[in-house]
Amino acid sequence: MREPSSNNESNNNSSSNASSSPPPSPPQALLERLKDYGQEDAFAFWDQLSSNQQNYLVQEIESLDLPRIDRMIRCSFQSHGLPAAAIEPVPEGSVSTVEDRKLEDRERWWNMGLKAIADGKLAVLLLSGGQGTRLGSNEPKGCFNIGLPSGKSLFQIQAERIHCLQRLAVQSTNEGSANVVPIHWYIMTSPFTDGPTREFFKSHKYFGLEADQITFFSQGTIPCVSKDGRFIMETPFQVAKAPDGNGGVYSALKYSGLLEHMSSRGVKYLDCYGVDNALVRVGDPTFLGYFIDKGVASAAKVVRKAYPQENVGVFVRRGKGGPVTVVEYSELDQSLASEINQGTGRLRYCWSNVCLHMFTLDFLNQVANNLEKDSIYHLAEKKIPSIHGQTVGYKLEQFIFDAFPYAPSTALYEVLREEEFAPVKNANGSNFDTPDSARLLVLRLHTRWVVAAGGFLTHSVPLYSTGKYTTFHNQTL
Repeated sequence: MREPSSNNESNNNSSSNASSSPPPSPPQALLERLKDYGQEDAFAFWDQLSSNQQNYLVQEIESLDLPRIDRMIRCSFQSHGLPAAAIEPVPEGSVSTVEDRKLEDRERWWNMGLKAIADGKLAVLLLSGGQGTRLGSNEPKGCFNIGLPSGKSLFQIQAERIHCLQRLAVQSTNEGSANVVPIHWYIMTSPFTDGPTREFFKSHKYFGLEADQITFFSQGTIPCVSKDGRFIMETPFQVAKAPDGNGGVYSALKYSGLLEHMSSRGVKYLDCYGVDNALVRVGDPTFLGYFIDKGVASAAKVVRKAYPQENVGVFVRRGKGGPVTVVEYSELDQSLASEINQGTGRLRYCWSNVCLHMFTLDFLNQVANNLEKDSIYHLAEKKIPSIHGQTVGYKLEQFIFDAFPYAPSTALYEVLREEEFAPVKNANGSNFDTPDSARLLVLRLHTRWVVAAGGFLTHSVPLYSTGKYTTFHNQTL
């Protein structure tokens, strides 16, 4: 839907036309529908709009699923601010920790995972709806180059890891590559990143993957609302909207028909991750094998919190023996965040959510239906551009971890942050999660791999983000 001009000339033309004949009234049936949901103020500036702007506004309102949006607003407002169920730490024994995993288990899980991948049972889902605004870029975040010597973008790094995983799956079989199903890559964009993302992949020839093994789809948007639940108007003829959060992936998969698409391809398991992790192990066979072996509906990789006040969500149990879910750092009381397990000397609430998840396809179908039925969204208070300037209101969002309370069982799998978690969220110069810090983590990991394989480095390798370097000459770490 093309946005019409809102310049003075169009408004002047509208005014001159109005002097000869009265402007048409808003479509009565549509106005009555808006009144039913208390949103008739969307037509408050109708008489000041040009005919093109009126048509644009009518099309925009008609495109909204008003009953569904009204239900979302009401349910979210009713639950907002209510005390959450008491939380408990996730029992240490229910987490597969790095120190407790045996070599034979890791090898067994690796082989189980590769077998499932070779059989076409795994698909990969990338959450890539965000722009790189905080990084100083207007491109999709996956287009960003963190400054590696190769100059590769985040998208390219992940595509090449999928390509490598396919080769490993081929090598694991005795039948040959003809019988190995390519890993399908589902990439969720947003209305703001969809076109540029598709073009970026096309211009880079899909980074060596086949074009038909990649499916792009866009998450939805939801009208922004004031604190009394009314639509905020960005312009006199346009409703302010925002993406529905990374948890919008569930409804997006449902309404785009991609859950059926996965089923038709024989997919049983879905590896889900965020675009801004430079160390993500896409489709990790060991994690997949562990997931299959546990027989659970959902699983998550976790890292230990670095310190009590670290700004990361943590996995908890809701209520006595209740479901595993995530509590955001802003929701966790500081006294709880600092509690120590006397038996281990570790934080009681220590398992950080880093958006590395595994789901069964059956569970995804269940989640999509349950989240739709419950219609509860998080209300994110923001300053929203409006006809009155920056207006304080709410964006309605769901998060990827909103799925976990619906799971009959969830398995947690510890990984080392220096090996699998290098987030890229803020511009260089910030205190954490920058391209520089992510690049440092990647280079340090690759340095350890070279040394572990018996190699050595003859050039400088950064060891600290402060700029300190160490040079290796025919020696190991």
